Amino acid sequence: MSHTILIVDDESAIRTSLRGILEDESYRVVEAASAEDALQLLAETPVSAIMLDIWMKGMDGIEALRCIKGMEGAQDVELPTHNREVPVIMMSGHGTIDTAVQATRLGAYDFLEKPLSLDRVLLLLDRAIREWGLRRENRALRARMDHADVLVGSSPAMQRLEAQIQRVAPTDGWVLINGEIGSGKEVVARRIHALSKRAQGPFIGVNSATIPDERIETALFGQGGNAKEDSRGLLEQGHQGTLFLDEISDMSLPAQARILRLLQEQRFERVGGGHIIQVDVRVIAATNRDLSQEMAQGRFREDLYYRLNVVPLDVPPLRERREDIPALVNHFLLSGMGSHDRTFTPEALALLQAYRWPGNVRELRNLVERLAIMAPQAQIGADDLPSFVAPQREKRQNCPEVGPIAQLLNTNLRDAREQFEILYLQAKLKANDGNISRTAEEVGMQRTAFHRKLKTLGITS
Repeated sequence: MSHTILIVDDESAIRTSLRGILEDESYRVVEAASAEDALQLLAETPVSAIMLDIWMKGMDGIEALRCIKGMEGAQDVELPTHNREVPVIMMSGHGTIDTAVQATRLGAYDFLEKPLSLDRVLLLLDRAIREWGLRRENRALRARMDHADVLVGSSPAMQRLEAQIQRVAPTDGWVLINGEIGSGKEVVARRIHALSKRAQGPFIGVNSATIPDERIETALFGQGGNAKEDSRGLLEQGHQGTLFLDEISDMSLPAQARILRLLQEQRFERVGGGHIIQVDVRVIAATNRDLSQEMAQGRFREDLYYRLNVVPLDVPPLRERREDIPALVNHFLLSGMGSHDRTFTPEALALLQAYRWPGNVRELRNLVERLAIMAPQAQIGADDLPSFVAPQREKRQNCPEVGPIAQLLNTNLRDAREQFEILYLQAKLKANDGNISRTAEEVGMQRTAFHRKLKTLGITS
């Protein structure tokens, strides 16, 4: 990865010398001859580090540093968060200990005296950029962990689900989570664990379909005759915590039979022998299939179903809670990418809300992360969306007229909401060949209420 370094110095000879050395080391270099020019450049250009001279005409380097870091009392400058956080290395030919201490207290990474030691410059830059990168990675990782058990969205469906979770979490009742692939079943399981009396214990997740039949016992019970830590099975690892069995419907019938007794008694021997091990785990299972149909067709054991299905929870697919999409997009930008600078335009969000999302929240998350990486501008617009989300994108690009979604930006919120409803419902009716009942079911409304809505908005089928 090529890092961009901003050199700020009013001496052209120093800028030229530093540029040559840094470009030889594969850095990309941008220059500013004054602090004012540097702040303007930072407002538009992301950089990886700043080399900032202290003594310059006009605004000096210390004041520029205060502006970059957004210090109280400094000139108010609008900069991307990314550029406020990058390491700043101060330079001066007339430096004192007091100046160096002041710069460090204001957030400078380090201080270099002129004439510069080029070896020292390269060493310091390399270390500063690596440390800055590690801090970003750690912050992103912490954000993911902090948000791993958070339900995002305030739609009625998510409010109902959260209320159910709040009731069941403090108990030790076993839970069966139903939901389509990618709808967020593991997030629900982690939310239950986080709100339970077992929150300080382990959360052990396992995808049932990924464990071969011949290894299911070893995976769950562990291997006897081996004192190593990895001889412990998942059940033992989950003692006083939660065991999450994801996609339980994909487990074979022989495997179902082998775990049923264990789940009932929570006592077992490791494979290969040994003493009886007693565990205390709460079991949460999840499935993307209708287990009543699976049982009717002989693919799922009734006794296991009734043991697991103490408290059933249903996770709604994303298409049934489209109003949560803006909040989910923002959540993924912050927690998944650690990106505070990326935003989506209202038109892009409207198109995301109109899409059906067969892959549910997982598909949305993947798309948001992809766009945060690949989109050329900080603000992600409709033209950045893939054609399967915005099928009319190419047509709009070649058309001089403003598209109907874009027109919403030229009106007030109430009128925009009504116009969007009209566009959305017209599109849904067209997709269902004018079938009122099918369209009402797809948008999550009763047929009579849907018919009244069409009449109110003046939409004919």
